[in-house]
Amino acid sequence: MDAFAQTAGVLGERLGPVRIKVPQARDDGFLRLLLDSLSPALRWALDFRHETWSEPGVQPLLDERGIARVGSLDDAAPFAYLRLREPPYCEADLAALAEQVQPALEQGRDVYCYFRHEDAPTAPVYAERLLALAGRSATR
Repeated sequence: MDAFAQTAGVLGERLGPVRIKVPQARDDGFLRLLLDSLSPALRWALDFRHETWSEPGVQPLLDERGIARVGSLDDAAPFAYLRLREPPYCEADLAALAEQVQPALEQGRDVYCYFRHEDAPTAPVYAERLLALAGRSATR
């Protein structure tokens, strides 16, 4: 992890959060080992895929280190990391999402929102529309 963080860190301000997919069931020993190996110089987002990770006790460990939970706007990380994987998105869907992210933006949190890439280049259009609905412009 140190070598990765050093290499990725070369990107500086251009580097967004690094997503780590965690597919297995909850294992607190694994989580502590993972958290202890993450460089605090980078932004990290954990993508828990097993429902056992939603049980109590995990979020405080992430919050104290400023690590985001993928898909959450309610954690204490200084940023949010959203993955949208169910296209197509209509105007109402995007307006509802803009309304959900607005409080985080008003708190000064960065919100990274990634749309699923399909064969048709719809993701950039969705992203631009979401930015407009949220009253923002692209910064990266």
